[in-house]
Amino acid sequence: MWTDLPDFDDHEMVVLCHDAETGLRAVIAVHSTLAGPAVGGTRLWDYATEADAVTDALRLSRGMTYKNVMAGLPFGGGKSVIIGDSQRDKTDALLTAFAHRIEALGGTYVAAEDVGTGPADMAVMARVTNHVAGLPERGGDPSPITAWGVYHGIKAAARAAFGSGQLTNKFIAIQGLGHVGWVLAERLSKDNARLIVTDIDREVVENAAWAFGAQPADPDEIHAVDADIFVPCALGGVINPTTVGEIKAGVVAGAANNQLATPDMGAALHARGILYAPDYVINAGGIISVTSEIEGTWDRDLAMRRAQDIGKTLTEIFRRAHAEGRPTADVADTIARERLAALKAHREAMV
Repeated sequence: MWTDLPDFDDHEMVVLCHDAETGLRAVIAVHSTLAGPAVGGTRLWDYATEADAVTDALRLSRGMTYKNVMAGLPFGGGKSVIIGDSQRDKTDALLTAFAHRIEALGGTYVAAEDVGTGPADMAVMARVTNHVAGLPERGGDPSPITAWGVYHGIKAAARAAFGSGQLTNKFIAIQGLGHVGWVLAERLSKDNARLIVTDIDREVVENAAWAFGAQPADPDEIHAVDADIFVPCALGGVINPTTVGEIKAGVVAGAANNQLATPDMGAALHARGILYAPDYVINAGGIISVTSEIEGTWDRDLAMRRAQDIGKTLTEIFRRAHAEGRPTADVADTIARERLAALKAHREAMV
């Protein structure tokens, strides 16, 4: 039973989806609706097993709850995953079948793009359900807003770790040059940072070397290169028992979700004197963009300003962690739980 899985955290709902005609196999996980409807992306990934898909959905949905509450958004946390290869298996019929499953939840969960999906896919799903965001004619791809928030988070982390937010001549290792990673690399290069980059797509790495003067690195070694700041912008779990002791950077601050393979990795980074920017705080720019679209108030300049405030939120986390001598990951979790408890108390008082 999925309630016995270690990543189950009192989730309100876990829906297993199946459609024989289209081959749909998917999971929708709603972690919390205390703050409002659960919002989170739809990931299309070729998981080895359905159990792996459920585990990812559980972890990601919890992260969305914490991300949304830390960003001060009136939305809860959810996530969905579709099992399959985005190049081989993604069809309009598959997306439509999945959209019907979202529609059946009546607005409890609102989907958006994630790994393996994009604005065009959201448009296909929007033919069936209104409970989808990130449409091309509205906010579209939230990646630039995410990158902007991560950029200001990196500056806040540099200020806390090195005494200055100036990034000129800082060696910054970026893992992943997708939608967010590329925009972030472009922004950091304008600050004259010394970039070290990797991606599974060698052509993208070569393009970054040409465009930004970046130094290429092996995907399996990027975490261990000599750098001031390590910026994970690919899939999660990069900070694990194997890699945590190999990191040479003084700061870990990137856009990837679930960067810590296990919760104790935050303490492991802290023990090594490495400042960690909690992932669900620093990468909230995308959800800020998506939720403003849901509210009908999307404005690029406003979304950029709100994403820029991520740096202020992280600064408060860093200060509290320093004062209490605790890992930043633990402090962020504590603040998130405090805010959720306040929401629960408010809801109960209204009954």
